[in-house]
Amino acid sequence: MTGKRKTTASVSSVGADGKQPNIKKDTEIIANETAQINLQATDFCGFDTNNCKSPEKSGCSLQTVSMTELYDTLYPPRTPVVDGFLYGGTYLFVGAPKVGKSFFMGQLAYHIAMGIPLWDYTVRKGTVLYLALEDDYARLQRRLSQMFGIESADNLYFATQAKTLKEGLDGELEEFVKQHTDARLIIIDTLQKVREVGGETFSYSNDYEIVTKLKAFSDKYGICLLVVHHTRKMESGDSFDMISGTNGLLGAADGAFIMQKKKRTDNTAVLDIVGRDQPDQELTIEFDRERCIWKFKKAETELWKQPPNPLLEAINEFLAEGRPEWEGTATELLKQLPDMQLSANVLSRKLNVVNSQLLNDYGIFYDNKRGHERRIILKRLERNE
Repeated sequence: MTGKRKTTASVSSVGADGKQPNIKKDTEIIANETAQINLQATDFCGFDTNNCKSPEKSGCSLQTVSMTELYDTLYPPRTPVVDGFLYGGTYLFVGAPKVGKSFFMGQLAYHIAMGIPLWDYTVRKGTVLYLALEDDYARLQRRLSQMFGIESADNLYFATQAKTLKEGLDGELEEFVKQHTDARLIIIDTLQKVREVGGETFSYSNDYEIVTKLKAFSDKYGICLLVVHHTRKMESGDSFDMISGTNGLLGAADGAFIMQKKKRTDNTAVLDIVGRDQPDQELTIEFDRERCIWKFKKAETELWKQPPNPLLEAINEFLAEGRPEWEGTATELLKQLPDMQLSANVLSRKLNVVNSQLLNDYGIFYDNKRGHERRIILKRLERNE
């Protein structure tokens, strides 16, 4: 990526044409670092863990971080899997049996593996693992060929059997992501197939613990775990109260998708979305029974668009064509950005905070190297880096 890029929003609005995206819109973009995302500053000081303090070294068993340390720490950037729609972390995808969840999972997996937009949402290309634990390979073959023809994605993998969490599912998933370092998404279809069975299966603490285990894995490797689950039979005014089990499932998850139809025979469904890293949404989608894919119809509200950040716009202008990379101190960088009335310390902190936005919206990698003198690194990445 070279030259200036206009980026006034981190997500694009949803289109209403409902057409299957053209494969030429491929967007291979940077995957998350494989380092754990949710580490405290005392464990993860920027990208250099040698300078970090441990509870043992500090003589304190309670691991804490001051507000100053928090602002002065550079954490790995978080990149969406699907802009404005799906992010790293552990999410529930919930719907009644036979409502069309598996078709949607196949559609989502294919689009991410191929790097083509889902409706008008930009997709970040990467390897996908789909644990289709209620299917067999012959059924998957028929379903996918009906949806996408014979064009295949060699970075989309399937398994119809897996261990439960108690038996070591996390070990199986860990081996997969170590072999496929560009893994972006793992789909578990369904939760019931991998959860431990016991006397407290449906207690709040047990449900919370199950999703917490999955979330620990997704956070460690910076990927998305999408867990398919069923709704309960009792109706509720709040669609998220329809999740089978206790509130512990949603409480521990990063977000949830609820797919509902008024009648099972309807082609139209409502998709409610809530999460920590994306705006709440309500989408109306329609099932194309001939092609077995979901098409977009409308959104209840338009996605909020983040206004331009003057600092990021200035850095984007500075790294113009002919200067794809720069390294120096914060003071030296300020001399290159004369309109930014900031101190060197404030500049470093602001860049630490907007690290992910700088990468996702402008394609610029930022690092803050520790040493005798802190040095800032800015690099405009090529599309496939």
